[in-house]
Amino acid sequence: MKKEILLSIKEKELQLAKLKAHVDKSAVCADLYNKVVLEKAILKKELEDSQKNNIVEGFKNLLPRKKTLICDYFRK
Repeated sequence: MKKEILLSIKEKELQLAKLKAHVDKSAVCADLYNKVVLEKAILKKELEDSQKNNIVEGFKNLLPRKKTLICDYFRK
């Protein structure tokens, strides 16, 4: 799974390199470039999420967090 995502990211980088030269020439190329940038960002987020430890993240969500109130900033 991780290798597939990394290969997809490399492929998107190659596509971006090819499209970068034509972005200024055509609106279609600019739209395609933006789409590939977005797809690459989504893949990077998926890679980042796959590397997180799901057990630790689940435990963090179970722990109650103390909420900071405005009046807490004015206490001495």
